[in-house]
Amino acid sequence: MGNGGGTVINGIMNIYKEAGFTSHDVVAKLRGIVKQKKIGHTGTLDPDAVGVLPVCFGNATKLCDLMTDKSKEYEACMKLGVTTDTQDLSGRILTESDVNVSVTDVEAAIMSFVGGYEQIPPMYSALKVNGKKLYELAREGKEIERQSRHVDIPSIRILEISLPEVRFVVSCSKGTYIRALCADIGEKLGCGAAMASLVRTRVGSFKIEDAITLSKVEELMASNAYENYVMAPDSIFMEYAGTTVKPEAQSALLNGNKLYPRQLVLDDHVSFKDHDMLRVYSCNGEFKAVYAFVKNEGVFKPFKMFLG
Repeated sequence: MGNGGGTVINGIMNIYKEAGFTSHDVVAKLRGIVKQKKIGHTGTLDPDAVGVLPVCFGNATKLCDLMTDKSKEYEACMKLGVTTDTQDLSGRILTESDVNVSVTDVEAAIMSFVGGYEQIPPMYSALKVNGKKLYELAREGKEIERQSRHVDIPSIRILEISLPEVRFVVSCSKGTYIRALCADIGEKLGCGAAMASLVRTRVGSFKIEDAITLSKVEELMASNAYENYVMAPDSIFMEYAGTTVKPEAQSALLNGNKLYPRQLVLDDHVSFKDHDMLRVYSCNGEFKAVYAFVKNEGVFKPFKMFLG
């Protein structure tokens, strides 16, 4: 049954974003390919950057905000001795200087950011200040003061130092700008730096080796073979316990009402702590919701519903 027949995809696809597309372009193109409106992406990638862009379809669009919180991994190439207004090589050059630093200096400067730091987001970013995106202000030639934000950087692995270029892999928390990290490393070294290229290699459990291009999605839709590439919404919540409702509680679940443990098929010996999450399936085994336990009331309340 093709999508012309009204099949609606509910789930997540690991899309490989190619250069030159914005994340928004990818979603627009997928709407055309898949013929369904309800599609959202999980965390913007710069137009020049490539790599993993998980895209949510149908009722899985409710996952977009949760997926944005996942840890990420990038492979970046940084060029020392140059700074630009966008902090990458697509921007206007602000300064150029000789690179008189040793490989040891470079290694020390890069590794000093492991663990995390207070990062000031770039002016050329989609962050909003007073309702306006920063990059819109930047294009008008305005620079405004930005609040620094703490970013976590569990690890950086240097792949190659061939001055003035350095390639490294960084794993980081949401909201980390690799362009800003490159600029900050350059500032620490005193010669400046800009990001030359960026590949996002992982978002949460989505890895680049499993990502598929838009043209591959077109092929899969045409041959009706896309199902193996759609991850069900509940796959994101496998770290939580799962249960089905008893038949008499089916309508309570489908109406998004609170559920008592007695309405669920649970082992007698299982005990729940406050805020414990639970995957909840209908009595015929369809994933419908994630509920959270409210200890002082002894009930489960809906956290995210996946009806529709």
